[in-house]
Amino acid sequence: MSVVRLGHLYPDEMNIYADRGNIAVLDARLRWRDHGLAVDALEPGDRLEPGQHDLFYLGGGQDRDQAIVARDLVATKAAGLRASVEGGAAVLCVCGGYQLAGHGYTAVDGSRMPGLGLLDLDTVAGPTRLIGDLVIEAELDGERHRVVGFENHAGRTRLGPGARPLGTVLSGHGNNDHDGGEGAVAGRVVGTYLHGPLLPKNPWLADVILAWALEHRTGSRLDLPPLDDELERAAHEVAVGRPTRR
Repeated sequence: MSVVRLGHLYPDEMNIYADRGNIAVLDARLRWRDHGLAVDALEPGDRLEPGQHDLFYLGGGQDRDQAIVARDLVATKAAGLRASVEGGAAVLCVCGGYQLAGHGYTAVDGSRMPGLGLLDLDTVAGPTRLIGDLVIEAELDGERHRVVGFENHAGRTRLGPGARPLGTVLSGHGNNDHDGGEGAVAGRVVGTYLHGPLLPKNPWLADVILAWALEHRTGSRLDLPPLDDELERAAHEVAVGRPTRR
């Protein structure tokens, strides 16, 4: 049995999109395979020591909370997060957390929130919100799968050359409703606007992230035994059939 240590960044401030549901999925899928998950809440003011965590999660929040979190991230956690990523830790960032994983976010009032620089991207708020069901064709670790969820964001995110999209939009808006990309990936850092929560309907994505975290913990790549994902697949198929292809 291996115990994956997860750093949950700002669980009280960045939690508006069922983010705790994603943590519950990670916990359950490890437990069903006789592994464990230890979750550390990393709050404002907490310092982050590199090497202690195998996986980090940063969810979504309102602009007011996001601004508070952005300042604290830069002041107390950015250096530790970057060092952790360089050491092989995985990161999953959703919605507001995705925006803060980039170089920064410019809000609708023109105020600028600094980002972590884990992903080569920048986000500027647009005049309207991009809302609705979202389906993408995603690629990670050489595998391609459809990933589903819900998006609700004003941000228009554009990627630089140091990141690639998590996937191609099949239905919905994606990063900016223009270039057809959704989310971003650089190494083991994954960012996305997909929530609702994300992982219950996308067990493949959950397992890719868990495999990275277990490899960081154990020093070797472990084969994850398949699980009975009948309910997850059914929920996934319902979500795929709901949107209208763009």
